[in-house]
Amino acid sequence: MDISTAILIIGFAAVIAAFFLLVIGLMYSEMMNSDIPQGVANRGKLHVVHGLFVGISIVGRILDRLGLCHQVMFTRWFRRRFLVRIRPVPPGLRVKDLTFSEVPVRVYEPTTGSLGLRRGLVYFHGGGWVLGCLDTADDVCRHIAKEAETTVISVGYRLAPEHRYPTQLDDCDTATCHFLSVAEAEFGVDPGRVAVGGDSAGGNLAAALCQRLAKRKDGHLLSPCAQVLIYPALQMADFNLPSYQQNHAVPILFRGRVAFYFLQYLNGDTSVCQDLLEGNHIPAEMRLAFKEWLSPEHLPPECKVRGELQQVHSALDYKGEVYHIIKDGLDPEVSPLLAEDAVIRLTPPAFILTCEYDVLRDDGILYRKRLLDLGLDVTWHHVPDGFHGLVDFFKKGWLTFPSATQAVNSIVSYVKTL
Repeated sequence: MDISTAILIIGFAAVIAAFFLLVIGLMYSEMMNSDIPQGVANRGKLHVVHGLFVGISIVGRILDRLGLCHQVMFTRWFRRRFLVRIRPVPPGLRVKDLTFSEVPVRVYEPTTGSLGLRRGLVYFHGGGWVLGCLDTADDVCRHIAKEAETTVISVGYRLAPEHRYPTQLDDCDTATCHFLSVAEAEFGVDPGRVAVGGDSAGGNLAAALCQRLAKRKDGHLLSPCAQVLIYPALQMADFNLPSYQQNHAVPILFRGRVAFYFLQYLNGDTSVCQDLLEGNHIPAEMRLAFKEWLSPEHLPPECKVRGELQQVHSALDYKGEVYHIIKDGLDPEVSPLLAEDAVIRLTPPAFILTCEYDVLRDDGILYRKRLLDLGLDVTWHHVPDGFHGLVDFFKKGWLTFPSATQAVNSIVSYVKTL
């Protein structure tokens, strides 16, 4: 080996070492900003998961800055390549990929005998409208289909930043209506027993779709019989509810990322992210109107016992230019919790799952109250040691959390009642 080759190898090794040291340093800094409360189940495992996700994010950010790969594309690729494992289809289940009116879907059909038409569930995956795919929801959809003897349709809606609102909701609308129109003839499913559901951003889409279909009722097509909302994101009016303050740094969803994901979904203008967190985007008269639905006074007392809660925003902080950037996000199709009573009253019964250590906890609890106040049936399952994204760690080998299994089984139990 000549000296120039040796120098080249040493230089390359030094660059690689520097890169890894940079990643490790940034990971350490990011992880020091996290806070995993004592009450979270399997805290050590969640620390490992958080470290993994932080590392992915940092490498993606570096590659993005170098112009080599968009951060979102790298994150999607890594998750699909290393965190998703598609197992052989188990006995008693048939799985196939189809398209419903050009929207990709994955159909899970039980093959065991049925005395009549089956029930159905149209499922929308989570991921902040930016991440997630048919593969990431595969384990949960398989389990629900087999254990609840239900035909599950998982929808591969288009994602931000390539596609903005209302594309994601339109895709879910298209796939759901297509399935309702062919459920009995092509799948042996009773169209009157088809629910919609999803986790996180998928829960947002499910709630918004139920409201959209309720307003559209024309007698030609049945509406969903239920909405299954798994720690849903339901509003972008107030990011300072007690759960946002108490769990602002609990993995795997920090408070700041919620605003970031909403903005990616809406229009991509993340320059106003801090203003959203501070509440500067809501006019005084609108804040007063929203208080009827968003006040912490409507939360159970046990939701307000952790930490010192603060009143973060005031009418004096309002910025009209920020409101005009995000005003479409206050529409009920983006923020279903802000819909009028007359619309919510027309929506179907609901199953709502919340986690104690989740910034979105209060969104789900406040929506439950609205539904109950309007006379709707609501089944609420609260995971006292759970965190956001819990069901993503169902049947994930060493990454599995016991409370994830309990949460998914609660969903199965509800679906079996439809």
